[in-house]
Amino acid sequence: MKRIIKITITASFLFLISSCEKGLEDLNKNKVSPTTLNPSLLLNNAMVNASYPFKSLVFDIGIVQQMVSPNGGVLAGANFNQDSRDVTTAPIWAVYYQNVIKYTHDVIVKTKDVPARANLYNMARIFQAFAFMILTDEYGDIPYSQGGAGFTDQIFFPKYDKQQDIYNDIIKELTEAGNALSTSATIETSDLLYAGNIAQWKKFANSLLLRAGMRLIKVDPARAQSIATAAIAAGVITSNSDNAAIRHDANYTHPIGAGLNGSEAANFYLTKPFVDQLKNTADPRLSAIAVRYVGAKSGNDQTAANGNTTAAVQIGIPMGKDNGTAPAQATADGLASFYDYSQADRRRILKPATPAYLVTASQCLLLTAEARFRGWITTSTAAQYFSDGIKAHMDQMASYDPNTAISGAARDTYVAANPLAPGTELNQINTQYWISSFLNGPEAFANFRRSGFPALTPNPYGQPSNPDVPNGTFIRRLTYPTSELSVNSANVNAAIATQGADKLSTRVWWDK
Repeated sequence: MKRIIKITITASFLFLISSCEKGLEDLNKNKVSPTTLNPSLLLNNAMVNASYPFKSLVFDIGIVQQMVSPNGGVLAGANFNQDSRDVTTAPIWAVYYQNVIKYTHDVIVKTKDVPARANLYNMARIFQAFAFMILTDEYGDIPYSQGGAGFTDQIFFPKYDKQQDIYNDIIKELTEAGNALSTSATIETSDLLYAGNIAQWKKFANSLLLRAGMRLIKVDPARAQSIATAAIAAGVITSNSDNAAIRHDANYTHPIGAGLNGSEAANFYLTKPFVDQLKNTADPRLSAIAVRYVGAKSGNDQTAANGNTTAAVQIGIPMGKDNGTAPAQATADGLASFYDYSQADRRRILKPATPAYLVTASQCLLLTAEARFRGWITTSTAAQYFSDGIKAHMDQMASYDPNTAISGAARDTYVAANPLAPGTELNQINTQYWISSFLNGPEAFANFRRSGFPALTPNPYGQPSNPDVPNGTFIRRLTYPTSELSVNSANVNAAIATQGADKLSTRVWWDK
């Protein structure tokens, strides 16, 4: 009898233990912290991080001579023709690989085999192609086929792909993904770029294709024509309502706007070539962009009360000046100090909440004007596309601030006074592209190398003794970051062996 009682008690005890263990698994689950994220949120995260970082001022915008700083240290770069690998990391490499490519790659992996998310899958492919085009245009050969696969495939030391191969695949991705977008599939209304509007996403893809096609003009003119004409025929962005832009607010600030409204407020100035181009053609955009704190002897004098936005008083800082030579140059220009030179107005066009434009109607219309001038297309005229491109950018100015808006009368007067003239078409078209790409440093830098316009004089600083940027030349690419040289050295060295020396003066594949 005692044995039966013992067996019964033991069985009951085991049953109780088993019952308790069934609940322990649920107790250990965090009911608040998510274990997965909707891939649409990942794509949005990639988008908000695609705004060009503050230090694109140091190289991209400085190389194309729109804004520079006379100060050195962490701000040294294009203004001194100086390589600074810690700085070249910051403009695009670190931001895009860590905060854009990583997320687009994850979205693609998560949605590739999910028919219900087909549109999201193709949107991610398009945006990833956009990001990779910027990366390869900046650096040349880069991790592409294995880029962003550190988490999904445990590839921590990705190989570098040749830029020619990268462009081939980018063109394929944009073509396939753009064509695959469908209004009959699930509409991803939460996307920050176009709220799931399929027609706008298709135009975005086609506009990137147009951009990619035009990049090939030096290395493969026939293919450049084929890609560009196909993109134009399929439909590119021609209205400002379709512009691809990242919107900012108090939480997600414009990187350049935030920097120039913070510690770097008194460090960057509009250049003489940029100001003179606008001033000499009576361009109304100058008064919308620029401010000069007349008589300023220090950053403390750059107050709103001292600001003058009148075009006639604007004076740009000459290229090649540093702390030692800028004061004397300012005196020669009749200024109180170099703090008296014109700046991009941080209280209007460069507020922290200013939008960052990725692709615009103005850019697409101007590239279409070039395609028409080259005889690649037969619709309309190069002169009309050219005028429409200028008008689109002038109309776009109102999106920065009410006080940057350009009146229709001022716009039309400028367009009428500056028609496309025989013999200077490519110069005019690409000079306007330079202006319309203001604040979009990577695109302005890429198109300047592609077209050779505007006809800027090379920055004289440190030449001719500078071995990396020889006398009479420009910076042609950014160098690989120190982190890659130390951690992924085998793959970096393999890329250098095929592309050429890891110098600022080495040309990328399409820039021959």
